Amino acid sequence: MAPGVLYFLVFHYGALFGNVAAFKDYVPFVGVMDSPWVGLQNFQALFAEPAFWNAAWNTLSLSLAQIIFFFPMPLALALLLHSVSQGRARKFVQSVVYLPHFISWVIVIALFQQMLGGDGLVNGLFGGDDGKHLVDVFGNPTAFQPLMVVELVWKDCGWGTIIFLAALHNVDEGLYEAAAIDGAGPWRRFWHVTLPSIRPVIILLLILRLGEILTVGFEQILLQRDSFGPATAEVIDTFVYYNAVIDGHWGVSTAAALFKGVIAACLVFAANKIAHRLGEQGVYR
Repeated sequence: MAPGVLYFLVFHYGALFGNVAAFKDYVPFVGVMDSPWVGLQNFQALFAEPAFWNAAWNTLSLSLAQIIFFFPMPLALALLLHSVSQGRARKFVQSVVYLPHFISWVIVIALFQQMLGGDGLVNGLFGGDDGKHLVDVFGNPTAFQPLMVVELVWKDCGWGTIIFLAALHNVDEGLYEAAAIDGAGPWRRFWHVTLPSIRPVIILLLILRLGEILTVGFEQILLQRDSFGPATAEVIDTFVYYNAVIDGHWGVSTAAALFKGVIAACLVFAANKIAHRLGEQGVYR
């Protein structure tokens, strides 16, 4: 466990000290300790910036789309894999659906561009001779969010089934047999046996997903931001990157990141409290 613990201590808990830059006029060459304090000026400048609120809205809407359309996909795939009776067939399918998770976002986006771009495979096969594009997803801002969800499903849906498959394997088979003897069909067995048995896992993963609701995939979006434009594809993480690393506004960018972290923590605490009221353990008791 030591390497994993060390990673979190250095890059997560140790990095929390850097949030002090949100209250300073931080200059990298001077350092955090010697940079002058400015109080809440960075937050005032941040909240007066229209680009930040546009990025926040894009982040929230994309996160909700991912929760609605992506979150149920690993569960559905896990149920399908769990229903496969042959061990070899199940292992083969699992290996195939896990594989895209280990492909970098650079390659994944390049594949989608080669398929759905203006000069991609779809237009090459089905486009007209007059040069008109049948599809040009990367040139259509309205297609940004659906494309993000489709890319995420293709890449990580199989990987997300691991926990659900483990939960399904722990369901007592005797419950299915008793329900079948009582005349319950497949849908009734799913609704009254499978779903209640894995409900704690579903609620736990949903709470954790709410904690990441303002983190929607920095690398995935950064690689496609210029194709769709900042008005459509700017999210909080890319806003922080361009304002800090590119433009040098370190204090304002740190304030944006700290604001995102506080909102995410509040969502986790609130969702966990609701889970307790529903009789579930949640992330913690």
